[in-house]
Amino acid sequence: MKKLFLFFVFSLISVNIFAKEKPIIKDTYEYDLIATSIKGVSEPQIVGDYIVFTAEHTSRTVGIAFDFENFSKIHSYKIRKTYDIEGKETSSWFFYVLEKPKKLKSLSYRIVLDGLWTTDPTNKQSIYDIENGIKLSYLEIPQTEEMITESLPEGYTKFVYFSEPGQKIRLGGSFTNWDSWIYELTETEPGKYQIYLPLPAGTHYYAYYIGMQSFIDLTNPHKGYSPDGKTVSCLIIK
Repeated sequence: MKKLFLFFVFSLISVNIFAKEKPIIKDTYEYDLIATSIKGVSEPQIVGDYIVFTAEHTSRTVGIAFDFENFSKIHSYKIRKTYDIEGKETSSWFFYVLEKPKKLKSLSYRIVLDGLWTTDPTNKQSIYDIENGIKLSYLEIPQTEEMITESLPEGYTKFVYFSEPGQKIRLGGSFTNWDSWIYELTETEPGKYQIYLPLPAGTHYYAYYIGMQSFIDLTNPHKGYSPDGKTVSCLIIK
């Protein structure tokens, strides 16, 4: 309780912390890809190896603190804005991208709105911290092993992609001569798309497509380049 109380007392200082804090994410390309895919404020979303938190742009600053760090650090949200063809701002919101903590099946957190600690209004899931007498927002984390692109023992390769529900996600790569209209993934759960292909041993390069835009596989850290010089994902099958 003492630790949390100190944060309440000094939370106004967090404005300066917010200005310096950087997202916990290793790859700038992946961060930019995730950030641009956010369409507005929603409940926390798990996108590959990352968790996306959003908040309404009704506060000057928004931060977030996690139980796995003992609430010892406030991470700042960034602002995302959209504009019309004339350059006029149409909407804006806060967001924060967290790399999923290893081996954690769930996490608890609180957000900080203009220095005030509270639960996440976008998240209906919560638990009560009896020791400190406060409510915490709660999020279950599915196991990574079930949500990655990988080669299976049966000779098939499972490709996985995460996006908004109701999308048409296609797959193209060196094994299709970069034709992205041959394979379309199936939405097995809301926002989770999969396809199984029998690929031979060797090194394969690929990307996912929505419309005419291509995306790397955020569940696969290995990358390479397509014939036209774009960054794509790389999968080695032995």
